[in-house]
Amino acid sequence: MDRQVVRDEMEETRQTFHRLLNSATVAELNRPSNGTKWTNGELLFHMLFGYLIVVRLLVLVRIFGRLPDSFSRAFAGALEASTGPFNAINYFGSVGGPRLLGYAGMGRRFDRVIAKLLRHLDRESDSELSRGMHYPTSWDPYFKTYMTLADVYRYPTQHFEHHRRQLTLRASD
Repeated sequence: MDRQVVRDEMEETRQTFHRLLNSATVAELNRPSNGTKWTNGELLFHMLFGYLIVVRLLVLVRIFGRLPDSFSRAFAGALEASTGPFNAINYFGSVGGPRLLGYAGMGRRFDRVIAKLLRHLDRESDSELSRGMHYPTSWDPYFKTYMTLADVYRYPTQHFEHHRRQLTLRASD
């Protein structure tokens, strides 16, 4: 894994998030996105949420990456079985997120989560980055059956870019 590439991608994404958020009018943020049930503002929160969840995923990989493979396989199976509740939480969390944080708060939270992830990345050893675990592939199109810690660091930017294409903001082109 090229850490500098991941660092550069996260920084570029952080700048893109601010450009999208700061250039949008309230009317644009309240407009429906393309291909989701969210508004643009809710989808931007969901894009932030992709980074927030990675902070928790890092902990899981560190734990399950040290256990026998069967443990993470069973855990992923349990998560697969809970896809319905996960989808509801994912949807309603993104609906409520902008209302709870406000748009300025979303920008500040994005900055903090990127800084936190980069601090963690800088401290990871190569052996830690190669540890991995099984994932519930129905939860996200970018979750693979088995992901290393390095894969998890790449995930939120893939998720962000996927959803950026669904925004109907002028600045999303």
